[in-house]
Amino acid sequence: MIRRVVLSLLAASAVVSPATAATVITGERMLDVETGRYVPNPAIFVDDTGHITSIADARTVRWGADVKHIDLGNRTLLPGLIDMHTHLGPADIGGYRFLEYTGSFWPAVATSTARDMLNGGFTTMRVVGSGEWADVGLKQAIEAGYVVGPRIVPAGHALGATGGHCDDTYLPPELQKKEKEEGIGDSPEELKYQVRRQRKFGAEVIKVCATGGVFSRGDTPGQQQLTEDELRAIADEAHMQGLRVAAHAHGASGINAAIRAGIDTIEHASLLDDESIKLAKARKRPVWFSMDIKNTDYTQAEGRKNGELEENIRKDREIGQAQRDNFRKAHQAGVRMIFGSDAGVMPHAMVGQQFAVMVQYGMTPLEAIQAATKNASEALGRNDVGEIQVGRYGDIVAVDGDPLRDIRVLERPAAVVKGGELVPPGH
Repeated sequence: MIRRVVLSLLAASAVVSPATAATVITGERMLDVETGRYVPNPAIFVDDTGHITSIADARTVRWGADVKHIDLGNRTLLPGLIDMHTHLGPADIGGYRFLEYTGSFWPAVATSTARDMLNGGFTTMRVVGSGEWADVGLKQAIEAGYVVGPRIVPAGHALGATGGHCDDTYLPPELQKKEKEEGIGDSPEELKYQVRRQRKFGAEVIKVCATGGVFSRGDTPGQQQLTEDELRAIADEAHMQGLRVAAHAHGASGINAAIRAGIDTIEHASLLDDESIKLAKARKRPVWFSMDIKNTDYTQAEGRKNGELEENIRKDREIGQAQRDNFRKAHQAGVRMIFGSDAGVMPHAMVGQQFAVMVQYGMTPLEAIQAATKNASEALGRNDVGEIQVGRYGDIVAVDGDPLRDIRVLERPAAVVKGGELVPPGH
């Protein structure tokens, strides 16, 4: 008996890091987002591909001098966060002010806005539409090491109807360069082609505008703009191509048509009704609601200064509280929820402030964190991000304090690790 105890103690003290480990990351505790429990003194081993190979107790494990040690001190470690609804442009250029800038301006500033997301702890961002495939180019630049930024899930150009939210409605016809803008279609066949075209040029998710919007000119958020048949054609084609679909949908008719059509995530969902909740809960293929309930604070305070049109500021004001109330309603009813900020409508550096609003409107801190980690990775269809687990990327955010007691600590990350590499400060 004594011999067995001694052997056990010797074995515990002799544990070594895996031979494949290049880096070990330690902290005071790690949040298991599946259970909501803290794991004390984690030692997270990451190989040279950026993936986690093992997780051990830092009090007993040993590693060699050739293993880089990232010591995050007495901080809480969480999985790198995921924002499922972002754009790349800066928030302080609204309305017609986009005409002040040349086309090459937008991908240039995207490197800065993406870095703001990474500094905020968001190691993955799904970009739901960008001009000239800027999101695809940014993803390539980050992966090649020319730019520091999050993992990008690009959509390319958003799909929509002529004159709809995803079309360009700011210029008169004589200034339009072509009959139809990129991504625009007016039949199931045209929209199927656009799915194929976006995928051809690098899209990893398809974004479609099912209803009117807030910051588009000449439409209303509740107005349905694509038929259910058109939405189904997009969803079926995307799924056949192995892609998921995000539908911009404020109004109930567009939300409900998108759910019936098989769309994977409903963006905004501002004016949902009881049927929306019923459909979302009943559908066999999971559907997730992504509701951006923070940015109205910014757009109402700064919109005019940024050049937003009065009609858009009015729409934003009218819809903001309804969306927050419906967020509470959907959550209470048990609808699947993911974190989506609409970054670019508000500054990317402010995105972490949405967690507190999600808690204010009914979520527990753990549920809000899960929306930006495990739920988001599931909605993406990915098992390499969203949790601190063996086989996933070593994407970690460290915070001072306890996010389960004070969610606002997520607004001020102390350190960010992406793929086992500590992100250096700065822009």
